[in-house]
Amino acid sequence: MKKVILYTDGACSGNPGCGGYGAVLLYTDNASKIHRKEISGGDKQTTNNRMEILGVINGLNALKNPCQVELYSDSKYVVDAINKGWAVRWRSNNWMRTKSDKALNPDLWEILLNLLETHKVTFNWVKGHADNAENERCDFLAREAIKAIKNGEEL
Repeated sequence: MKKVILYTDGACSGNPGCGGYGAVLLYTDNASKIHRKEISGGDKQTTNNRMEILGVINGLNALKNPCQVELYSDSKYVVDAINKGWAVRWRSNNWMRTKSDKALNPDLWEILLNLLETHKVTFNWVKGHADNAENERCDFLAREAIKAIKNGEEL
């Protein structure tokens, strides 16, 4: 399996509000050449957490083959939901967090959990806005996507 590093971030202007996500994929080939791909997108009416999850989903969807992925996100919601098994448990409980409390974003969690059956992904939390260059780049991409959506530009 190819080894890929994936950084992701989501942002929202208002929560809910106009939102964007950014992802940076890094891959080093056999000739030690580093390949870089940046993606971004967003939605006119969404939440920050949805954009955080979409950044991960779209980053993984950019991979053409199953890969071993080292993923970095500043979203505790995303990282903990996977690393602590919350999302798997929510799905097994018909998208309920507790007997009376529905899990949020089940549509996106379903997609992400299915992607995790294709790729071997290790989720790592990084502190946001703490001078991590790739995390800062993802934040920039997400915020630029918000600006583009607000200006009616095509992403």
